[in-house]
Amino acid sequence: MRIVVFAFLCAILAGCYPDRYMGNYDATAELHVGADDSAVVEEAENDEETIARNEERLRSLEAEKEPVYKMNAGDEIEIRVYDHPDIGTKTRIGPDGTVGIAFVGQVKLSGKTIAEGAEFIRNGLLPYVKNPVVTITIIDVQSETATIAGSCAKPGVYSISQSTRLADFYAMAGSSANRLFNGVNVDVADLDNSMFIRNGEIVPVNFHKAIDRGDAIHNIHIRKGDYVFIAQRMEASVTICGEVGNPHKRLFEPGMGLIETLTAAGWMKESHWKHVIIIRDGLANPKFYKVDVDGILAGKTKNVTLKPSDIVYVPRDDLSEYNVFVRKLLPTAQLVGLIASPFSRLNIVD
Repeated sequence: MRIVVFAFLCAILAGCYPDRYMGNYDATAELHVGADDSAVVEEAENDEETIARNEERLRSLEAEKEPVYKMNAGDEIEIRVYDHPDIGTKTRIGPDGTVGIAFVGQVKLSGKTIAEGAEFIRNGLLPYVKNPVVTITIIDVQSETATIAGSCAKPGVYSISQSTRLADFYAMAGSSANRLFNGVNVDVADLDNSMFIRNGEIVPVNFHKAIDRGDAIHNIHIRKGDYVFIAQRMEASVTICGEVGNPHKRLFEPGMGLIETLTAAGWMKESHWKHVIIIRDGLANPKFYKVDVDGILAGKTKNVTLKPSDIVYVPRDDLSEYNVFVRKLLPTAQLVGLIASPFSRLNIVD
């Protein structure tokens, strides 16, 4: 019954969607299917210009100055007042961002630099202490943190320092998670499809170069708020995003077809372009293919069989959006959220 409904839906869609081809996406290779269901493709890999641009971006991130440290809740500090040891204290900044100081009372230090905090306390002591000299020493920083999630042994939020790099951060999380497979413990981390997110954008880091080779360009410093997602080699997924009714990530099943996957995602919106873009072979060096969905529905070409970790992207019928998408290597908030979501939140569609 499900197959009959699906075939009926395809027939209706084939007649309802106009030819949307505008010639805006010619630079992307078209993905066809041969008689044996194997992909007959002309790969559209990152060209030398794109690779050079990505590495230049990584160099610029590395060259950025470390933001000035500002104290925050959870940080352990020691406050000293010269020649007045009874006023000083060694404490953690409370959840409300304050610490208690003799004579002054509760002082809000959260969001202040060390110099600003010391001056703030000094001004509070002036009515009680003649020319107070105040110093603040940082003992333990809990507010400078980054997150690592996915298929690492100990995912979580970790305190970082100015010297913490990606490979160090991965090691802090216990490196790859293990799973018992056929009686043997195997690593399940998929570095090809892992990703590094800073300020809501995917940074074009090659995890193999960073972790396996220690390549300084890709083994970048971890900054406060960074999010690292280690993909999972087993239980591979397919991500569907863009102009569809229900963007989601679902577990990969052998034989998954593009049309069935689009149907499970609520099909394409009216704003979609004629071709669907498939991103394949990981985020570090992806290959882009376009698929003529109207051609499949009209019976001109066979349905495309998806591969593990494919990203099915349905772009708008708009040139500038697609150019930005390719140029910046998938920095869409929707895609970041879908790929980074843990498997427990997968939208598994039967």
